Amino acid sequence: MSDHIPPIDRRGFVAGGLGSVAGLALPSSVAGARAAVGRPRPYLLGADISWLPEDEAAGATYRYEGKTWDLLALLRRIGFNAIKVRTFVDPAAAGGYSADAPAARWAGLERTVALGRRVKAAGFDLTLSLHFSDDWADPQKQVKPAAWATMSPIALAAAVEAYSRRTVAALVAAGAAPDMVVVGNETTFGMMWPEGRVPLTRPTGNPVTDKTHLDPGRVGGFDGFAALLKAGIVGARTAAPGTRIVLHNHLGRHWPILRDWTDALRARDVRFDAIGLSCYQQAAEGDWARSFTEFCRRYPDLGLLVAEYSSRKRYVNDLVHDLPNGQGWGSFIWEPTRHQEAIFDRGGRNAGEGPRPNLIAQGLNSAEAPGDGVPAAQRRRTYGVGGQYEGNEFLALYRRIARDYGLR
Repeated sequence: MSDHIPPIDRRGFVAGGLGSVAGLALPSSVAGARAAVGRPRPYLLGADISWLPEDEAAGATYRYEGKTWDLLALLRRIGFNAIKVRTFVDPAAAGGYSADAPAARWAGLERTVALGRRVKAAGFDLTLSLHFSDDWADPQKQVKPAAWATMSPIALAAAVEAYSRRTVAALVAAGAAPDMVVVGNETTFGMMWPEGRVPLTRPTGNPVTDKTHLDPGRVGGFDGFAALLKAGIVGARTAAPGTRIVLHNHLGRHWPILRDWTDALRARDVRFDAIGLSCYQQAAEGDWARSFTEFCRRYPDLGLLVAEYSSRKRYVNDLVHDLPNGQGWGSFIWEPTRHQEAIFDRGGRNAGEGPRPNLIAQGLNSAEAPGDGVPAAQRRRTYGVGGQYEGNEFLALYRRIARDYGLR
């Protein structure tokens, strides 16, 4: 069998090659069954705090009600019970996330393992988010790691499987086995472009997204994407057979696109347990309630969680919590210490930029949020934001949410 897969355009899919390889690479012993209906454990009131090691190194301290806290201990006291941590393949590589501080290797494997151990020691569930890139992977960009850039499609799938297995195994060996693994970050348009890129199936209402993704040219399509997902899944399940597998779509507001995407992956026998959605806006462009309700009707065997959000904190959580049959697994507020509508103040004002309930109206880009549309090469690299962070009224809100959900 040839290891070359000719790229295809948005009107077709790869019929063999990488897709066939991924099928062969998924033995039944580790493929995993479809998820059973119901939550894997109590509702996950979660937060992604991957910036924590950088901020602490820059001198950040966290205070609430007159007391200085370890951030994890404070979040646990409030009622959070789950933490999500992202990791990059080689953040010290040229163009990588930590390229300007290569010795620190921020968000690399060693940092991820150390933070994972802290998370587990503090009594949280741990979710690992695999970006499969040296820097941010999101709807605007899914750049292959530098070390994988020239690999053939077959070698690329093998690298994905090995990396996923090795990363999860390192956490397991450190006593920080992840309870969930998110295979790819905001992969609405696929991953590791162009081999794993998929076109947008219909307009989104965001002109930047539509211009970029409705006709991206010759790409790997859903066959290529599914092959890479299968490789990542088999790696994670080989290292931690009991972990739950989550796939991440950033268009939680747009049910028809979510349905097209999920149907395409299930048709290719990609086996996962839940879909994680980014929910940063709705209003005129879409409706989370419709997406969540229709998802549960169409896929009663899958869980649903909100993998990223910021504003409308109570509303988003109530929508997920109240879904039928326990299909609403939970939520993860994204970098709540200093992003968007932050749960801390710094210097007398919100440590983020404040509420942004509609990001299409408040600043167009194809990622919608939290990407800013600035190419990595042009972005000034900063690592960590120090200073004193004072917990604000949102911590009291989360305390009420945790109490109302029976988590405290």
